[in-house]
Amino acid sequence: MSQEHVELHRRVARAFDDKDPDALLALMDDQVEAVPRVAPMEGGLTGHEGIRQWWESVHATFPDFVTEVVEVRDLGDMTLADLRHRAHGAGSDTPVEQRSWHVAEWRNAKVFGGGPTPPKPTRSKSRGGARVKGPTETLARRPGPRAAFRGRAGPGARPRE
Repeated sequence: MSQEHVELHRRVARAFDDKDPDALLALMDDQVEAVPRVAPMEGGLTGHEGIRQWWESVHATFPDFVTEVVEVRDLGDMTLADLRHRAHGAGSDTPVEQRSWHVAEWRNAKVFGGGPTPPKPTRSKSRGGARVKGPTETLARRPGPRAAFRGRAGPGARPRE
């Protein structure tokens, strides 16, 4: 069953690249809960309507957004995908490139929950630029002080007890 999840994760990425929201939603549970990168500012997404709103926002901002699936790892009822994204901002020739790792939780052959794992920028000594740690480094690291604020962004946010 879990190898099926790997292929399903690839189909999700293909539906996104094909700009086919109906195919994407067909791979998601009706009550899907997703946590996009903007969740600290805008909150998470619930259900097909939330996914559709996120879809429209991404494609309005980056009309040529494409994703390359580098690898998908089987984690039983979850998958971890190493992804590379490329796009240009709407009305701009400025290229945007990003690498991310997305976790998907599967239930009845549909995405039930998921989102990107938080990257941890580090300095690269060889090039002097920033790099993002790989998925196993990100998932294995211990929660830092900001983990206590997860899900509580904005003015007046207090650490969890």
